[in-house]
Amino acid sequence: MENFKAHLDKFITISDEEFTSVFTFFQILDVKKKECLMLEGEVCKFKYFVLKGCLRKFFVNEKGVEQTTEFAIENWWISDTFAFEKQVKSDFNIQSVEHSTVLAIDFHSQELLLQKHPIMERYFRMVYQTAYAAAEKRIRYIYEMTKEEYYVHFSTLYPWFIQRIPQYLLASFLGFTPEYLSEIRAKLRS
Repeated sequence: MENFKAHLDKFITISDEEFTSVFTFFQILDVKKKECLMLEGEVCKFKYFVLKGCLRKFFVNEKGVEQTTEFAIENWWISDTFAFEKQVKSDFNIQSVEHSTVLAIDFHSQELLLQKHPIMERYFRMVYQTAYAAAEKRIRYIYEMTKEEYYVHFSTLYPWFIQRIPQYLLASFLGFTPEYLSEIRAKLRS
């Protein structure tokens, strides 16, 4: 998969021969729109790398409302990192937003991959550092910005994302109700 090789090349130097070996540790999955890859209460068995499409991670709060915490589009990873690394039950669900093609790696295969190809330790460390930094920024934005400022900031940084994701899921990710997001968008248009 050229997409995955190009993605790895942004972080590490890996030969075509080594990449062929690395790739054998993954499964390719074709995922239908709205298909669940993991349900809350299940042991988190996989990490997913999106080749094509979009996945989301969410939980259902005490009021029965879905709260999206993360999206993954092309060249992004998604998993319940804590539950995957500890091999425990997850507090999250992972579902496809669009028809998607993903690479999946289970915990045991990842351990074997890292033993056989130590360069992948560096790759995953760099990916985790990038993701952690992004999460830190998002937390700061939530505390510092008004909801309207947060939406404007997000839509300015990711205008293509705003167009791609259904409004009710975007609202869930931003911590809004769909109705409140509609109000903000109407206000900004006028």
